[in-house]
Amino acid sequence: MFKGFWEELPRPIIGLSPMDGVTDAAFRFIVSKYGKPLLHITEFVSVEGMNVGNPAKVFEPFKYSEVERPVIAQLFGTDTEAFYNAAIMVGEMGFDGIDINMGCPAKNISARGAGAGLIQNPKLAKEIIRSVKRGAKDFAEGKSSRDLDLPQTTKKFMAQKWQQSAQKRRLLPVSVKTRIGFDDIVIEDWVRYLLEEEPVNISVHGRTLKQMYTGEANWEAIGKAAEIVKKTETSILGNGDIKSVADAHTKLQQYHLDGVLIGRASFGNPWIFQGHYPTLPERLKTALEHAYKYEELYGTTFFHPMRKHLAWYMHDFPGAKELRVELIKTNSASEVEKILSLITK
Repeated sequence: MFKGFWEELPRPIIGLSPMDGVTDAAFRFIVSKYGKPLLHITEFVSVEGMNVGNPAKVFEPFKYSEVERPVIAQLFGTDTEAFYNAAIMVGEMGFDGIDINMGCPAKNISARGAGAGLIQNPKLAKEIIRSVKRGAKDFAEGKSSRDLDLPQTTKKFMAQKWQQSAQKRRLLPVSVKTRIGFDDIVIEDWVRYLLEEEPVNISVHGRTLKQMYTGEANWEAIGKAAEIVKKTETSILGNGDIKSVADAHTKLQQYHLDGVLIGRASFGNPWIFQGHYPTLPERLKTALEHAYKYEELYGTTFFHPMRKHLAWYMHDFPGAKELRVELIKTNSASEVEKILSLITK
């Protein structure tokens, strides 16, 4: 089995979980700087969109900085040929690995058979893994987006933006992120299907699609998956409701995992990966830095997505609620700085 960077990662692996609408390039940069997790995975991108959509918009979640490495591009969809093409394009972008999303519970994703919908279609799931591996291999052996049946706008975009990265050809490892089931818990049978295609890693979120993000993550089910996976060369990461590094290490030992991914506990708390509790000045300084990084990467035209991050930083100190109310109205980093300056005086 080809493992790529996974083989060199120190154990246990504590990484940042991919979360749509949250783990954009600005967030990952801040987490990299202050948390230093061992692993970053982008927000997911539709392979069908990568093949036909406006590249400037579709590829935006694939922005990353060098401090994030190893950084993995996450893909979702159902079209096997689109997955093949996407793997080649991801190779050209200079990523360290490719992750296939088989766990998103969102109705608009799963209802068309993508994300967690693939749990109900093991045959297609296996075909997708094979297609991605084939694309990764062909990229390593010299194939590029110029050779694919893509719109000229996409080919031009790839040539202009990723030409330098494309010259550094290497084989990328392929992993999967999934859930313990669709309606019911089927993780033991499901993980056996996935292992037939030898993904380098399987990350398991401890809820079914039906649960969405309600209730508690079922770590016993994750542990049962680990018993099966650990008999192979594939590694396994657990995910769901991890509150701290101490909590992570407890679960790592109890369920015999190679690592964990931390998700919602990282909101407004990039320090969680280091087990550090920030002072108020640290919290305010980092929130402002995050806002300026977001503006640097995405401009001020659509500052709205940054507001939730600002609100997440503001808690556990007197006046936090009032500060959140003001920050969620901001439209630029300079406005954020003006509000926070009143606190730091």
